[in-house]
Amino acid sequence: MAGKAAAVELEVGDRTVRVSNPDKVYFPEPGYTKLDMVGYYLAVGDGITRALRDRPTTLERYPDGVTGESFFQKRAPKYLPDWIPTAHITFPSGRSADEMCPTEPAAVLWAANLGAVTFHPWPVRRDDTDHPDELRIDLDPQPGTDYSDAVRAAHELRAVLDEHGLRGWPKTSGGRGLHVFVPIEPNWTFTQVRRAAIACGRELERRMPEQVTIEWWKEERGERIFVDYNQTARDRTIASAYSVRPRPYAPVSAPLRWDEVDDAVPQDFDIRTMPVRYAEVGDVHAGMDDERFSLESLLELARRDEAEHGLGDLPYPPEYPKMPGEPKRVQPSRAKEEPAEASAEESG
Repeated sequence: MAGKAAAVELEVGDRTVRVSNPDKVYFPEPGYTKLDMVGYYLAVGDGITRALRDRPTTLERYPDGVTGESFFQKRAPKYLPDWIPTAHITFPSGRSADEMCPTEPAAVLWAANLGAVTFHPWPVRRDDTDHPDELRIDLDPQPGTDYSDAVRAAHELRAVLDEHGLRGWPKTSGGRGLHVFVPIEPNWTFTQVRRAAIACGRELERRMPEQVTIEWWKEERGERIFVDYNQTARDRTIASAYSVRPRPYAPVSAPLRWDEVDDAVPQDFDIRTMPVRYAEVGDVHAGMDDERFSLESLLELARRDEAEHGLGDLPYPPEYPKMPGEPKRVQPSRAKEEPAEASAEESG
């Protein structure tokens, strides 16, 4: 068709992946096209496959580029090739779906051709979708804070993890924050893993009360780093390592070594620069699955917090059903000003 570039076929391992509309602009400011993005995923193919392998994966799709409409696709796309496996997952609502589970780079490129900019894997594998094998800590800068504040929190978090016999693997979020993933034995439920994340966040908050918060309500966070413990709840996911983020300059979530965290500049990791870094140093998280850790020490900390300090559960996200032991799910200012209405909202 006149004015429309022909499709491109890429050889990816033993597969051939067709890229339609390769010249469609996905990132208008730098002018990056769909083919640029797909080519990026080809360059880091083994790294992102390691991060996604056998994990039910939600696709964040932008069929017309990052300035167009978007949607999260949880169910496996139509016409999914038979060589891409799926897993049956259950949502908090009780509904369920089959999600795609990438096991090779070609699966990532196939999804990228559909406009999947960011990949959001569950912290489980397809052979056991009820027991996470990663504890994920999201250090989220609030207004008035930035990446350097997240770095200070990350170093103290590393100390907390070390004291509990855990090893964390840091990466940039693709924005101003940091993610720290801990590979764990798949012996605990989502509820237990979330409880461990809360205990870890509370300990970090005790050590850095002016810099870190675990308060769910934004009005109580202040200018601190928020430990988003609800990212460990069932069906809540975090962008994978190497995922492109839907921001103007096409940044990516960059795996880091701990000795790189201080000097890293998140804006320096994008779909042009990451392939160069990857060619030079490879996947710095390649050894992440070599050792899995126990959550028992953090869960014991959670038990002590509750027994000695009365610190039980914290609110779930608003779309979740009311959970056993959960406190009132209403922001404090409304609970004080409109107790009757707040109570009605919480029960509904």
